[in-house]
Amino acid sequence: MWEEDFDTEHHGVGRKRDYSPVSWSEYFEMMDDVVVGSGENIWNIFRVYKSGLDGPVLVLLHGGGHSALSWAVFTAAMTSRVTCRVLAMDLRGHGDTQVRNSDDLSTQTMSRDVANVVRTIYGEIPPPLILVGHNMGGAIAIHTATSNLIPSVVGLVVIDVVEGSAMDVLHSMQNFLRGRPKTFKSIDHAIEWSIKSGQIRNLESAKVSMVGQVRRCENVDMVPSEQPNPVNDVVAEGHEEFYDLNYVTDKAENARSESQPQRQSVYSWRIDLSKAEKYWDGWFRGISNLFLSCNVPKLLLLAGIDRLDRDLTIGQMQGKFMMQVLPPCGHAVHEDTPDKVAEALASFMIRQKFAEARSGNKSSSSYPYMR
Repeated sequence: MWEEDFDTEHHGVGRKRDYSPVSWSEYFEMMDDVVVGSGENIWNIFRVYKSGLDGPVLVLLHGGGHSALSWAVFTAAMTSRVTCRVLAMDLRGHGDTQVRNSDDLSTQTMSRDVANVVRTIYGEIPPPLILVGHNMGGAIAIHTATSNLIPSVVGLVVIDVVEGSAMDVLHSMQNFLRGRPKTFKSIDHAIEWSIKSGQIRNLESAKVSMVGQVRRCENVDMVPSEQPNPVNDVVAEGHEEFYDLNYVTDKAENARSESQPQRQSVYSWRIDLSKAEKYWDGWFRGISNLFLSCNVPKLLLLAGIDRLDRDLTIGQMQGKFMMQVLPPCGHAVHEDTPDKVAEALASFMIRQKFAEARSGNKSSSSYPYMR
């Protein structure tokens, strides 16, 4: 059991940190459910969040297990820097999107989803688009761009996904997923877990992002024998480890009975990524060369230089794309350091003449990219 966590940096000595959730409306201007298709496909309903009225559209694609809400804090930072529009969508099987065959997470299907949502919102001739993706979403952005599914794509931004390092970690992904707590007794505890486990290192982002990762399950039967084992509930990222049985069970409730099933409300993950294992290889294999072959200006944002594989290292030396390393942060770069990511992307857009800086903003095209 951890000691109580107090925030002394921002609130003074002795004030406990607030892990309560925050609404999407604090960061996005609009939420919508986009219906794609008709007839028997009417159930393909994609949850999207929007901001901005003018300028190019940033289509934001989240990582596996996350949701469009992972872009919330970044969106506010981005729209304050340059004139642009933001479209963040919950990919199939994630967040509040509801589709037929939600377990089909193939790159082909998800790339078509992105194109269909864009077409439904903006018509057959969409405005200039910049595809921006993190992790799985980065892979989908690359496949969408190289498949020419959207004619108006003018730029591609990929955040912390590189074929070499991604393929290297796939063999340990099931252990990682098994190590996470299966349930949380409240959304506040899910947010607290995300911070203390190091999965998200920015509390502001975690308070809105985790809402899209877990959902409330009413009247769940939980018997003592099914309670998570604290030895198994370990999540490791680098050298960080976490477990705390109190985050997924209520000791007071457990004390009532050691043998009778308990019915209580808990929060569980919205998607079981372990069941998507057959698609993992397809997400990442070959994306480095696909990224390099995409004939639009490209930006690669990384948490560490060690993530580069051979193909990208050569391509970077040849000046085929712009790159920026943004330490110190975890894998969720756009959540951990949203201002730095927004600054890098704003400078990229200004340099490529995709957008103009907002009045009074100091974004500069001289941002120190590595070429």
